[in-house]
Amino acid sequence: MDRYNAELYELKAEMCKSFADPKRLMVISELRKGEKTVTELVKNTGIPQAVLSRQLGILRSKGVVQPRRNGNNIYYSITDLRICQACDIVQEVLLNNLAKNRRVAEKLLSKNPSKKITVRGEING
Repeated sequence: MDRYNAELYELKAEMCKSFADPKRLMVISELRKGEKTVTELVKNTGIPQAVLSRQLGILRSKGVVQPRRNGNNIYYSITDLRICQACDIVQEVLLNNLAKNRRVAEKLLSKNPSKKITVRGEING
């Protein structure tokens, strides 16, 4: 690994782990609209406050979100809008892969019309 900076790759991997939870991705999605209090995030995401606080702590420790206190309220915001752009890119890749897989499945099924794709994506027949 002489060609690669192992410490940098470790840091990148740690940051990527912060995006590996659907609840954290929901929080990032909410915060892309602007800073929000924990109460607003609970209301908008449906994530229980204790769980949300834990997720915000993880995002904060990785430098993804930052808190700002104003009186009794703590407002959270995204530290760098490129985080939202990275999430958008991942979503575009995911949607492209899903579309490609669907086209392949439809092509295969057109050769065997007795089979059908269910809502859950299973092939019956």
